[in-house]
Amino acid sequence: MTATYTFDVFSSLDGYGAAGGDWTGYWGKQGPELLDRRLALYGEEQRMVFGADTYRVFARMLASSTEESEVRDPWVTRMRNLPATVVSTTLEGPLDWPDATLVSGDAVDAVARLKEESPVPLRSHGSLSLNRTLMAAGLVDRVQVTLFPVITGRTGQDPIFQGAADFDLELIESRTLDGHTQELVYRPTLHT
Repeated sequence: MTATYTFDVFSSLDGYGAAGGDWTGYWGKQGPELLDRRLALYGEEQRMVFGADTYRVFARMLASSTEESEVRDPWVTRMRNLPATVVSTTLEGPLDWPDATLVSGDAVDAVARLKEESPVPLRSHGSLSLNRTLMAAGLVDRVQVTLFPVITGRTGQDPIFQGAADFDLELIESRTLDGHTQELVYRPTLHT
């Protein structure tokens, strides 16, 4: 049996993974239900999968933060302490992550092998280009979008699905957090 792979991403309504300007993390829309939900999701046994760019961003962000900062929300601390696989052709070890394995080479081959060998589910938070590639290869079982109630038309950064293939999405779970943030979980199928 192969491990389930979830592409987990935060998004503005207009499809950006982040924003510049005066937006803060979570676009300033995090609430207790969102933070509790994230901690519960990351409390489950699983393996994280990151591309090189996302690994670098997380490692730099966490290294420069304090325990009291928003960056160190309990779910983020939990994520950092989960076993992780970083897929990269540019990074060299050792990695600044407690339990990380660096895998070089083709991402599709590496993740296909990981899905076959992993005894626990796989989850990737962010890693946009990696996950677009994995979706096109049919390796993503679930796309979990946490949709924040903002439009970042002028300041949006990191368009999540820019350049992605076309997909049909089957909604398999949904919930509203803090009365305004949507968590949507889809099963993607390449649209042919």
